[in-house]
Amino acid sequence: MAMAAALRREGRRFASPLISSQPITNVRSSLIPEEHVPLGARSISTQIVRNRMKSVKNIQKITKAMKMVAASKLRLIQTRAENSRGLWQPFTALLGDTPSVDVKKNVIVTISSDKGLCGGINSTAVKVSRAINRLTSGPDKETKYVILGEKAKVQLIRDSKKSITICMTELQRNPLNYTQVSVLADDILKNVEYDALRIVFNKFQSVVSFIPTMATVLSPEVVERETESEGKLGDLDSYEIEGGETKGEILQNLSEFQFSCVLFNAVMENACSEQGARMSAMDSSSRNAGDMLDRLTLTYNRTRQASITTELTEIISGAAALES
Repeated sequence: MAMAAALRREGRRFASPLISSQPITNVRSSLIPEEHVPLGARSISTQIVRNRMKSVKNIQKITKAMKMVAASKLRLIQTRAENSRGLWQPFTALLGDTPSVDVKKNVIVTISSDKGLCGGINSTAVKVSRAINRLTSGPDKETKYVILGEKAKVQLIRDSKKSITICMTELQRNPLNYTQVSVLADDILKNVEYDALRIVFNKFQSVVSFIPTMATVLSPEVVERETESEGKLGDLDSYEIEGGETKGEILQNLSEFQFSCVLFNAVMENACSEQGARMSAMDSSSRNAGDMLDRLTLTYNRTRQASITTELTEIISGAAALES
């Protein structure tokens, strides 16, 4: 009874200065809108952590969805990429592939993607193209760029804007076939003068592996010169040719057909590498989001427990002060 009477006396003593006619929201800072004012100072940190956890969960859902989309596209493109490898291999066996040939007019055909979030395949293709440009440059030499893909265009236009002859984008919006790629190859051959076409692309190996590759297509004149010097042109004499075409005309047709086949294979290989790299990148992003979510959950639990402990300590301290 004595303890209860003492608590009532202490309550009447401190009631008047603590009670105010103004609402609580008016006491808070005017810099924070009323609708965004938290319930208490201790709930601010937990609310921030909850918002962050919600954002990370949404990002994780997006990355998982993008991984599944990339996986489905990869299955469709992989078969076409593997089948396209048989188109350019006979040309290599007949005419050879001489990347170290020294010519005056070089055209570097750089193939990249139009979208990002696919690892470093685009940066790798650009680095290889710049390295080839440095190797083939000289006082009496000329090197031009033909760019297929938005990402390579964005990077190469910074330091090689004057060297870019043709730029094509949005190639992968719809599935490409050989007829469409051969039209692109014909447009390139009509608008550039070359002694050697050097196609730079990423060759697909597996979902987590791709190899930067360069394929070289020589002009008919250079092919005739190189094959005669190495003794390979005589292989054409073993075939029976109808129509009265000369060796020069045959080499012209072979060179154009070789470029279209190599370009088709390069586009397919690069598209396959793009989807594999995007699938791998989105899988890594999903796992990183899961790890971040675990850390945020731990932080949220610790913050909430610390808030509860602080409130209990204040209650116990206040009760002890009233007893004394």
